[in-house]
Amino acid sequence: MKNQKFKVVTLGCRTNQYESQAYVDQLKALGYSEATGSETAEICIVNTCTVTESADRSSRSQIRQLARENPGTRLIVTGCLAEGKPQEIAGMTGVEGVVSNRDKENLLQRVFPGEEIPEFQIREFEAHTRAFVKVQDGCNSFCSYCIIPYVRGRSRSRRLDEILEEVRGLIQNGYQEVVLTGINVGDFDGAPREGELPVRLADLVRAVDALEGLKRLRVSSIDPDEVDEDLASAILHGKNTCPSMHIVLQAGSNGVLKRMNRKYTREIFLDTVERLRTARPDFTFTTDIIVGFPGESERDFLDTLEVMEEVRFAKVHMFPFSARERTRAALYPNKVAPEVIQERKQRLLRAAEVQAHALREKYVGTRRLVLVENNETLEGYIGGHTDNFLPVFLEQGSAKSNEIIEVEFIENRAEGLIGRVVR
Repeated sequence: MKNQKFKVVTLGCRTNQYESQAYVDQLKALGYSEATGSETAEICIVNTCTVTESADRSSRSQIRQLARENPGTRLIVTGCLAEGKPQEIAGMTGVEGVVSNRDKENLLQRVFPGEEIPEFQIREFEAHTRAFVKVQDGCNSFCSYCIIPYVRGRSRSRRLDEILEEVRGLIQNGYQEVVLTGINVGDFDGAPREGELPVRLADLVRAVDALEGLKRLRVSSIDPDEVDEDLASAILHGKNTCPSMHIVLQAGSNGVLKRMNRKYTREIFLDTVERLRTARPDFTFTTDIIVGFPGESERDFLDTLEVMEEVRFAKVHMFPFSARERTRAALYPNKVAPEVIQERKQRLLRAAEVQAHALREKYVGTRRLVLVENNETLEGYIGGHTDNFLPVFLEQGSAKSNEIIEVEFIENRAEGLIGRVVR
């Protein structure tokens, strides 16, 4: 297998990113090297997403592009679109095989039957200075708009010892920041065997936080009702846990949240934010919001803007409502007109930018530790983040990727804080 090339293309969530990195690590261990530029590859893997119609289109486009640019390649497709529409994907030109989400970890056994395949876990996280570690998969919530429980299956967790072994390996390979991620990370239970007690997410946080050499620990996307007192305490009082969380809002209207079949109210969300921010005033939040859910009135939308104004998120991920087959919301009446969705989308994005800028403004003139990343989105600068997830840009050449350095913030721009390294 020496000198043969591979390509792995990833769409969608951090869980998909983790799984794709595991394929990369397995293929390298088998003697393959990653194709770059115009090089063709003997094997191509596409890890698809189906969370929105746009994700479906992007997934199909990547499959077609790889087939066209790599004639004769062994093209294997997996992920959520492949799970939801396996026959359609199998029928696409150039596709050799479709692997279900349930069988993702055995994908390379399917490609190389009889070969000894390395364990499905990550040893590095290429092009990233923070490593996402998948601790859980699947979801039991069945929100009315979401196809993920149908294509990812019911919630299931990894064993604590397996996770700790993987994080130790990442630390040894130079990673200073780890993000615990999953499809619904709040469901983590440590996969208890008969007679064992579940391992709660707070227990996992404390165990990872105690690992020698780790500098930063984050918990990925979580619902507000899952941030109980024990988890909040683990994050607030950990030695390496970061004062920032991605807590999912989706809507600021209780009526919309109920139709979404979310498990919390606007009040629960705001109480969760208040508890964390009272304990640590520098605690920041990022979130997801859906615009244009069926039946969303102007009043409902204003409720969402009000919550945003109260919280002042460091970043908002906005998604226009996208009807997914097999979900209840796809059948709901009172669809919001596309032009109204577009108008609300722009209003929300503008509000999010203004509020994030205002949040950062109070940090101008202060100092904080920054993890420098492979981020060059602002010309002439290299980017990074503070522990409370504020974006920071430093002059090129003043710092190296994967350094944690003290920075003084001298300016606040639309892209983030401009900093000067304190030596």
